Amino acid sequence: MKARLAVAMLLVLLTGCGVPTDDQPRAVEAPYGPFPTPSTAVSDPAGRFTEALYFVRDDRLVLVRRRLDVLPTVNQHLEHLLAGPNEAERAEGLATALFGAVTVAGIRLTGTRAEVDVPSVAEGAGRSDEVFAFGQIVCTLTARPEVDSVSFLRDGAPLGVPRADGSLSQGPLTAADYVELSGAD
Repeated sequence: MKARLAVAMLLVLLTGCGVPTDDQPRAVEAPYGPFPTPSTAVSDPAGRFTEALYFVRDDRLVLVRRRLDVLPTVNQHLEHLLAGPNEAERAEGLATALFGAVTVAGIRLTGTRAEVDVPSVAEGAGRSDEVFAFGQIVCTLTARPEVDSVSFLRDGAPLGVPRADGSLSQGPLTAADYVELSGAD
């Protein structure tokens, strides 16, 4: 008798543990992104942490996700960007606009804003792809959860940098200022 009662209770419990159904379809909100897109490359599937870096391919900013064993600091993250794409990423046609376009002297966090120090460059050293270089820095740093915006400083004063629309901005920049360069709609 006890065995039958136990089996009956087990059957009741198992049939009651299903996923409830709805009478009608319901809207579901997408989880917080960014998510891989056709212009996203994953360079290394190993590692516990994901590092987002933006490089350039075919006049577009392309998100690359590197897997790392250790979560990089903001300084290390910027150093990885400044080092450029690795061999596998270069083989996929990725490049950087940073070499020769923008030199970075340092970075610090002020609240949720990253302040990047850019030293003076020699006259005539400006390049037409500066917008990509600044876009790479802004998009890479704002991909971090603790960074909402990026400001550029020269000798402690705000530096006007190009946005995707060609305008100069001295204020804090976000990835939205460079969305036109990413190919994302």
